[in-house]
Amino acid sequence: MNKINMKEKLRLIDNYWEPKIIGEANDSYVKLAKFKDEFVWHVHENEDEMFYIIKGTLTIKFRGKDVVLNEHECIIIPRGVEHMPFAKEEVHVMLIEAKSTLNTGNIENEKTVKDLETI
Repeated sequence: MNKINMKEKLRLIDNYWEPKIIGEANDSYVKLAKFKDEFVWHVHENEDEMFYIIKGTLTIKFRGKDVVLNEHECIIIPRGVEHMPFAKEEVHVMLIEAKSTLNTGNIENEKTVKDLETI
């Protein structure tokens, strides 16, 4: 049980849309990531996911509405809900997701990260 310094861990992340594991809680990973620009429309059929904004602004696009998240705000997206994250500028995000969660959900493309690194 050691404390985790988010700023130090975020300095280790060089690429956008490549979450890194910083810890585990029950059957979930706690991850950090940096996002910029548009991701991909996708669905997580079996997992809910939580986005917590550490720095910046993130828009989560849903079919029919957008939700804008600012620093120190979060959203929990239920399984089965199609969504697409978008960040006009760099944003730092903490994610809490089941260990089985693939970052691109039901889509596999160049942004898919199958082997997560622990930092």
